[in-house]
Formats: sequence, structure tokens, C-alpha cells
Amino acid sequence: MSDFPSKKVTLGLIQMQMADDPRKNLDHAVAMVRDAVKKGGQIICLSELYRSPYFPIQKKHDVGRYAETIPGESTKAFSELAKELGTVIIVPIFEKATDGKFYNSAVVIDETGKILPTYRKLHIPHDPGFYEKDYFEEGNNGYKIYKTKFATFAVLICFDQWFPEAARMARLAGAEMIFYPTAIGDWLGYVPPYNQNWHEAWATIQRGHSIANGIVVATVNRVGTEGQTKFWGQSFITDSFGTVIAQAGTSEEALVGMVDLAMNEFIFENWRILQRRRPDTYKKLLDGTFVDKSTDLPDSMYLKSEKKLFET
Repeated sequence: MSDFPSKKVTLGLIQMQMADDPRKNLDHAVAMVRDAVKKGGQIICLSELYRSPYFPIQKKHDVGRYAETIPGESTKAFSELAKELGTVIIVPIFEKATDGKFYNSAVVIDETGKILPTYRKLHIPHDPGFYEKDYFEEGNNGYKIYKTKFATFAVLICFDQWFPEAARMARLAGAEMIFYPTAIGDWLGYVPPYNQNWHEAWATIQRGHSIANGIVVATVNRVGTEGQTKFWGQSFITDSFGTVIAQAGTSEEALVGMVDLAMNEFIFENWRILQRRRPDTYKKLLDGTFVDKSTDLPDSMYLKSEKKLFET
């Protein structure tokens, strides 16, 4: 790797247990960000919907008290903190937009305290335990690439992490790393059919994005039990070949890990996956002609067997 000048950056992931009090969560997050910066963190990311419980576990509840505007309480607090500490902070919130619509969003604040363009979650699940379409509009402002003092990165949110197209879009747009603020865990009392290991699948697909794109991946999850969901925690950082270089446990933690972005260039030059793509063969992904539209996809056993678990 001597032909690729070292470019090291230290990432901090704030793995929290959320209270029902938005102010308490804000204060706790500020304290944990300070801890991550003391450990050397230069780009710090909070987990999905950091100021509230993961309310989409239930259908159509009144959760307006968790929503906030941009600018608002979170951006004020973290803009001041980012400027004070000279760090970049990623702040995922329940956004109330100026048009009155609500989004699952991430605000990026650079080291000067400047608020950069907001990313709004594009892929919105609506399944037992993840009734997000009851609360969030689909993102309407596309993918975002953030060029900061320390690195150029994308932010994708939770369900976005299951889509290889989103990771590839970020890499082709120039991202050196992807942050995935997340809220995911096990459903208590439920045994998946076919011995599915959800946690292993979750970690593996994100490591796959890293390998397929030669890109650093940083995933930050919450911890604790909310309703019937026990969140895994186990936030992690991979290098650009999918090797996990830092991983949290199952309790609160300000996880810090250093990556060398020179490895991205090494992977790009030596594996040549991106250079040898065949976009001319992928066009049917856009127009849908590869799919036999005369055949309806059946309801999955997953939905049938779990539906009653989260009826409220």
C-alpha cells in the first residue's frame, strides 16, 4: 500500500439507550459525543431517531412531541458542540418539514458548526414492528454526499442498508465511507422460520457493501428493550474490504475506530470491481422490464406468521 498515501480518520459511533424524554436524550447524546471526541473521534454519528423511542414499533400513534424542525433544538445544540470541538456530527432526527410533512432524516453538521443539506430516508419499511409509513414520507431530496475536512461520506438510514443500489450510488458519487444510523433488534418471544439469523444477515450485507464498493462502512445501532423489540447494539466499523475493525457490545458505548482511506484506493486499483461494471446490461433495473409483471409476488410466510405479534 506504499503507493497510496495514508489518509487516516477516526470515527465515533454513539450507541445509546433512548428514554421517552427528548430533552434527556439530547443531553445524554451531547455527553456521549464529548466522550467520543476525547477518544479521538473526528466524525461522530448518532443512531436513528436518537431523541425518541423507536415509535414505529406500533401503528399510528400520536408522536408529534418527538418531531422537530431544521433548524431546531438538535441542530442548535450540535452546531455549537461541533464548532467547539472541531468535529463533524451526524444527527438523525424525526423531522417536521416546513410544509408540515414528516421525515426520518439525518442532519450533518461540519466542524465549523455549519448545517449541511439534510438527508431524508429513501427506503421506508412498513412491516410488523416497523410501521414507518404511518409516520414518515419517503425521502424526496435524493442521496447526499458530504465533503468535510476529514472525509467525504454518505449517510443512509437503517432500511436503506439492505439495498445494494443505495451503497453503489454513494460510492459512484464519490463517498469514501457510508454511515448507517440504525434501529434494529430481535422480537422477544419469536423464533424465525428456517433458522434465520437476523443479526448475522444485518452485519453481513453491510460488510458486503463495503467489499463490493471498496468503501468504509460505519453502522450505529441503539440498545435497550422497547415493547417487544430488544435492540442489538453491536455497532461496528469496517475497513474498505469488509473487515470489522471496531465493534461495540450490547450496552451503551461511544465506539471509536480509525480507518485509513488509502485502502479504498488500493481496493479500487487492484480489484477493479467498479471499473469493470457493465452499466449497459443494468438498464432493465430502471425500467422494470426484467420482472415478469404478469406474476404477482406471493405474501411471504414472514408476514403471515408475524402479523399478530405487533398488532396494537
